[in-house]
Amino acid sequence: MVKRMLLVVFLGLLCNPFFCASQDSIQSVKDAKEQKELRFQQYFFKALSEKSIKNYQKAIQNLEVCDEIIPNDLSVVFEFSKNYLFLNKIKEAKEYILKALEQDPKNEWLLTHLVTIHKKDKDYNKAIEVQNKILEINPKRNDSLVSLYYLNKDFEKANALIKSIEENRGLSKALIKLKEDLNVRTKPVIQKELGENVVSLRAAFENDRTSFSLLKKLLDISFTSDKEVFHKYAELAIDLFPAQPYAYLMRGKSLGEQKKYKEGISILENGIDFVIDNPSLEIHFYDTLASQHQVVGNSSKAQEYRNKAQKIKTIK
Repeated sequence: MVKRMLLVVFLGLLCNPFFCASQDSIQSVKDAKEQKELRFQQYFFKALSEKSIKNYQKAIQNLEVCDEIIPNDLSVVFEFSKNYLFLNKIKEAKEYILKALEQDPKNEWLLTHLVTIHKKDKDYNKAIEVQNKILEINPKRNDSLVSLYYLNKDFEKANALIKSIEENRGLSKALIKLKEDLNVRTKPVIQKELGENVVSLRAAFENDRTSFSLLKKLLDISFTSDKEVFHKYAELAIDLFPAQPYAYLMRGKSLGEQKKYKEGISILENGIDFVIDNPSLEIHFYDTLASQHQVVGNSSKAQEYRNKAQKIKTIK
């Protein structure tokens, strides 16, 4: 009898128009949510696609649509920051990464991106501060701290940290080169008087590959007198002295002369981050970047670098 009554009640509910409407409403909400998520994904992948071909402004436009669909999504906020940084809009890049870190303050990748922004802004003290937070999460990331100490001219701290890393786990190829470069900076370099020619400078450098001053002389002279030697040692320079901006400048020039402009531009843009308190060298970088961007037809970027060079010249 009880079973029959329950069956009657259940059948009655199924026939009830309000019950049916409620079921339709639930399904409509579910469908709307799925469509919303699908639309979000479409625009997000469009943003990633545009970023991959360096259309950063279009990527940002797609991210703005994503943010309208699902506000403050962490992945979207992070992508905003990355695209603004590619556009050299440091202020906006910083605002978005700090917003992302409010949601996930111990995210290693977000913190690493913030370090990159501070480096681009040449605020090495803040970069070091954030890198120390990363070390609390991942103690193996102290190799990055060495290069930051170097950029900040904290050579004693850089040396001490390299020794600690060497004792604990050994040095990577990059750290070995950086250690050699630090030794050149901290030890007096005694040299014979050399005739200013490619042959003698090349022989002297091959006898002492830790001497950046010899390599610099060799690059300067071979640039105008022996292109084959210049290209060879310009390629070698970054491997031997990965934190020396002049090495990047000469490699960028070498690639440009070989008509490998995209590679040259990339090397130059990386190397300029290592320039510290050297307006003349910074101008040289900007002039070279302007020239190479002009050759590949990117006149707006070329003008941007000319303006940067002119601004420094005005201050000087």
